[in-house]
Amino acid sequence: MPTEIAETIFEKVKILSLDEQKKVLKIIEKKVSASQKKDSRPIWEIAEEISKSVPLEEWKKLPSDGSVNHDHYLYGAPKKY
Repeated sequence: MPTEIAETIFEKVKILSLDEQKKVLKIIEKKVSASQKKDSRPIWEIAEEISKSVPLEEWKKLPSDGSVNHDHYLYGAPKKY
């Protein structure tokens, strides 16, 4: 099955102009490169890295009662006090 797909792709690309073939090749190379670059770090390390890019003043805007009132902030449920 995968060979059939590759052959179909090849047949379709083959009729394109050289410039169009180059564009298709760039797209394919980008897809292959992205599929090979799997981040093997634990999710908490990725989250930590992302959180470091958020300015401190933005963190201060977050509610301090988020663990108790997450349903309020996510779904509009009444606040718990």
